[in-house]
Amino acid sequence: MSVEIIVRLDVMMARRKIRGRDLAAQIGITEQNLSLLKSGKVKGVRFETLARLCAALDCQPGDLLEAASSSPG
Repeated sequence: MSVEIIVRLDVMMARRKIRGRDLAAQIGITEQNLSLLKSGKVKGVRFETLARLCAALDCQPGDLLEAASSSPG
């Protein structure tokens, strides 16, 4: 059984009605890096970046990241 991390950043951004450009500027990363985070195409995220995202979106890390287990087919 493997565990996959699902990034729900896009959902939270939609709920908060904030655009990627604005969020990236607010937390101090590039739009491209934010896009990579949203798509889940990163191997990891710094706790500092996660904390800034949570502060900007007024949420908890669990609102942005979800663990989903998948069993081998």
